[in-house]
Order: sequence, then structure tokens, then C-alpha cells
Amino acid sequence: MNRARLILSAVKLSRIACSTRLPPATRVPLLSQVTSFSQISQSKSHFFHANQRRCFSSSPNSVVELLLGNDWSTELSNQLENNPFLITHETVVYILRKLDHAPDKAWGFYNWVTTRDGFVPSSSLYSLLLRIFADKDSMKKFWITLRKMKEQGFCLDEETYTTLWRLFKKDQMQSDAVALKQFYDRMIQENAMDGVVKKVAGVILEAEWGDEVMKRLEDMKIVLSDNFVIRVLRELKNRPFKALSFFHWVATCEGYKHSTVTYNAMARVLGKEDTMGEFWIIVEEMKSAGYYIDIDSYIKISRHFHKYKMNEESVKFYEFMMDSPFKPSTQDCSLLLRNMSASHKLDLSLVFRVVKKYEATGNVLSKAIYDGLHRSLVNAGSFAEADKILNAMRDAGCEPDNITYSQLVFGLCKAGRFEEASKVLDDMEANGCPPDIKTWTILIQGHCNAGQLEKALMCFGTMMRKDGNVDADLVDVLVKGFVDQKKIDGGYTFLVEMINNTHVRPWQATYKLIIESLLGASKLEESMNVLRLMRQHNYPPYPEPFVQYISKYGTVLAAADLLQALSSKQYPSLAAYKNVFEAFFKEGRHAEAQDLLYKCPYHVREHYQIGKLFGSAKNGEAATLANKTVT
Repeated sequence: MNRARLILSAVKLSRIACSTRLPPATRVPLLSQVTSFSQISQSKSHFFHANQRRCFSSSPNSVVELLLGNDWSTELSNQLENNPFLITHETVVYILRKLDHAPDKAWGFYNWVTTRDGFVPSSSLYSLLLRIFADKDSMKKFWITLRKMKEQGFCLDEETYTTLWRLFKKDQMQSDAVALKQFYDRMIQENAMDGVVKKVAGVILEAEWGDEVMKRLEDMKIVLSDNFVIRVLRELKNRPFKALSFFHWVATCEGYKHSTVTYNAMARVLGKEDTMGEFWIIVEEMKSAGYYIDIDSYIKISRHFHKYKMNEESVKFYEFMMDSPFKPSTQDCSLLLRNMSASHKLDLSLVFRVVKKYEATGNVLSKAIYDGLHRSLVNAGSFAEADKILNAMRDAGCEPDNITYSQLVFGLCKAGRFEEASKVLDDMEANGCPPDIKTWTILIQGHCNAGQLEKALMCFGTMMRKDGNVDADLVDVLVKGFVDQKKIDGGYTFLVEMINNTHVRPWQATYKLIIESLLGASKLEESMNVLRLMRQHNYPPYPEPFVQYISKYGTVLAAADLLQALSSKQYPSLAAYKNVFEAFFKEGRHAEAQDLLYKCPYHVREHYQIGKLFGSAKNGEAATLANKTVT
């Protein structure tokens, strides 16, 4: 790689952008004398009392530690027998979740627990097991579990089936994906309960809940079970109030009582924006009944909260779970902090509540939690407080790294404090933590987002002088910077030089962006060159913008060149030819379509589908002449 040439190129490209001098850098103010998070939050209460420590040996976590630390054996089974933990649905789900990366241990534990008197598996438990075993090395366990699930009258729900099928496709386990689909389809057909479930759901969905609906349900003489109730609730998941009415009605039926499994299923249905009041009523109701939200339900409900930026509910739910025996993990806490930090209107009081609750339940702040707190502070522009956290991290023996500093750079750029952001990179080197490609990318992207393309390119040149590596993320950031500033020529030149001199493989999205931008600037030749580079990197062809442009403004020769560039084989597909012909017809350029047909290979001109396109009265003569033409 000719690094000197790249540096010169960055300088040359910077002149394309609007020119502005960089003001002198200033140092980020450092505030010391903070040794722990509690000094910032000003309040801290510990709930991890001595009696909890005495009971630790019988907690779910002690079982997890025992299982993770030993291979499955008779001795391990005996140790579990002597461990006085309470076997409940929530406990088993919690332990299996902790073993999701250890399928052999999950297999041994589940087989052991199913032999215990009084333990009854559920469809949700089986769904969790299937997700654990959906791996190339555990497929024998997967299929045994799936068949056992069916034998016990449980039916694989659509959500779990879709998740598993996509996972198999992603991991190129094609035969397993096909077999799963066949199994699922057959299971639905053979499961007699499925028809009753759909009929019950249909009755509920047809009319407003009331005496008439309840009378129709009573007349159906339904045989109630937890499995049946769960499946009806899943059918009604998009109508949560109707699901809740059914849930309450079932509780009044003679001989039936809700369990932790049905309560958890109801909580999953209600964990939405419009039903939060009902959600918390159900959660408190199940708590009064001695049941808990299981950790699998917590994770799924929390994902929905995160997706829709329901930060206050996420924090309240986290606090609730941290007061239960089935506490979210450190990773769950870190994820919650990360999701909140990305909010446009970040409420720092919620962040402090999460960290306080994490500490109050006996945890020591880890590097991940410090980073989560620090990220939130810098994103909110609270740099003085963020600096205190850096000092607290060091005092706790957690040295800031590229992740920590990158967060600070991002926050400073977001606040428009670019000189300070650049100074952070200098401080990193001075502290023996040289910035990596991600940190440089964040700084460069900050400049690009602010419309400061020249400064971004100067940073890029500095990075290259320091032996920085170029990756697809950085190339994408700078290409977008050029495009946003309407510097299409510069973006094209930069991309080509990066490919030729650093051998980077840009993202497919980067290629698409520059192609669309070049065509928008009527630069067909350059865009065709980018298309060829894209094909060299084994990305699928991207004909749409080319066809649209050439059919309006391009020549027949340009269309022929496009068809040749779309395929690595001798000829592109027939569909590609049809697409171009139809685009010409749509633009009313029948003569150009005819001329292009003359240039097509014999098998295309003779194909009956092409004949249909040229078979109209207007183009009939052209089609006849074309069919007589020899290449």
C-alpha cells in the first residue's frame, strides 16, 4: 500500500471541500476527587443483607455456578440433589438462560430436572431449549427436544419457528431449515388443539367482549390447560384487551387456576405502550399469587421497551426484576444503559436509578457499567460529571480504554466541541492507549455530520500518517461526507483510491450510494466503473438506477454495456434483458429498444418472452426483422 500517496490524496481531496482553518485545541477540563459512583449519586442503599448471603448456596445463581464449573456426571447430579433450591418454572428458565452458550450442560440439567416430582414443562420452556440447541453441534439434541415437545402435546409457536428457521438459513443449515418447515407444517396439521384454539380466538375477535361471547365460549365445552390458554393468548397478542378478557374469564372456569406459565404469557401480551397500566396490574397480581416474571419473559418484554424507547418503563421493570430472585445479568444492565444513552431526550435520573439499583443489590460496578454510565453522561453533554466517572473508574482499577475514550469523542463531537475531541486522541496516546480505527472513525464522522468535510479529511490524513488502517466503516463515513456536501467527484475519487491503494472492500450500501449520486449528477461512465468494482467484490448487481437512467437519457450502447457489466458470466439473465426493454418501452423509446435487440445474442432474440414484448402492433415489424437478423 502506497501510504504516502494516500496522505497526499487526502490533502488533495480536502481542497475540494470548503476550506476553514482549525482553531487551536483546548484541553478537556479534568475534575478529580471522586472515588466512587455513590459520591456522584449522593445516595446509596444496600439491600444485600447477611441473611441473603447465608441463603446464597440455595439460590439459582449457585446452581448456575455449579453447572458451569463442572461437566455433567453422576457426582454433579448428586450435588444438585443435595442443593436445596426450589424447582419452579421461573427457576428452570433462569438457569437455562444462563446456560444458553453451554448446550451440553443445559441438556444435562433439563433431563435431570424433568425427573423431579411435581415439575411440569411448558411450551415456553421447550421454545427456550430449542433456541439453545439450534446450533450445528447440537442438532441431535434439537430434534430430540422437538419430537418430545410434540409427543407431550405442545405445539411450536410461530414466533419461535420463524426465529429458528431464520437462524438455520443464516448459518447455511439448509437441510435443517427444510426439515423444520416440514415438521412445523405437519405439527400444525396433526395438532387437533390448533383448530379449537383458532375457533376460540375467532369467537373472541368477532365481537366485543360480553355475555354473548362468554356464552359461546361456555357452549364450546373447552378442555382447559395451561398449554391451551397460552396458545389462545398468542392468537390474541395483537388485541391485548381481548386477550386480557379471555385471561380473566378462564380464571372463573371451574377446575382451572392460572399458573406462573399463563401469567408470564399474559405479561408478554400486555407489555406494550397502550397497555402498561394493565401490565403492571397483572405483574402485581402474579406477585401476590407467589409467581414471578421469568427471565425469558423479562428479556423479551425489555426488548420491546427498548425498541420503542420506553425508557421509564424499562427502568421500572429492571428495578422490579432486581428485587426478585431472578435478577437480570450485568450484561442486561449494560444493555439497558446503552439503549437509554442513545435516546434523543436522555433523562439522567433514570440512568442513576439503574446504577443505584445495580449497586444496591450487592453488585460492584464493573468496567461495562462504568462505560454505560459514562456514555450516558457524555451523550447528555454532562462532561464534568463524565470526567468524575473516569476518575472513579481508575480508582476502581478499571482503566479507560478505546471504548471509553471513543464515547467521550462522540459526545464532544455531538456537542460541537471538535477541538476538545481531537485533543482526546492526543491524550490517549500520552496515556499509552493509542486510538484505534473506531475512535478515528467517530472523530471523522463527527466532522462530516457537522458539514466539516475538509477537517474530516485532515483527520484522515493524520490517521494515515500514524499508520492507521482503513476499513469499510471509515470509507462509508467519508463517502457520505462527500455526498452530503455535493462533492460527488471527490467521493468517487476517494472511493476508487481507497479500493486501489488499501484493498479495502467497501460496504454494499456505500457502492449503492455513490452509484445513485453519480447517476444523479449525470456521470454514467464513472457509475459504470463503480458497478464493475462492485461486481469484483462479489456483490450482487445493482441494475435499478442504471436502467432508470439509461432508459430516459442513455444510448443503446450504454444499455449494452450495462447488460454486459451485470453478470460475471458471458450473458446476463433473460430477466435483465426484459427489464431494460420494458424500461425503454415505458419511456416511449421503441426505436432504441429495437436497436438494442439487434445487438442481443441469438438466444435472447428467439426467446418467446422477448417475442411477446415486441409482439404488439407497434413493434411487430421490428420483432420480425430482429428475428431474421444474425448476430
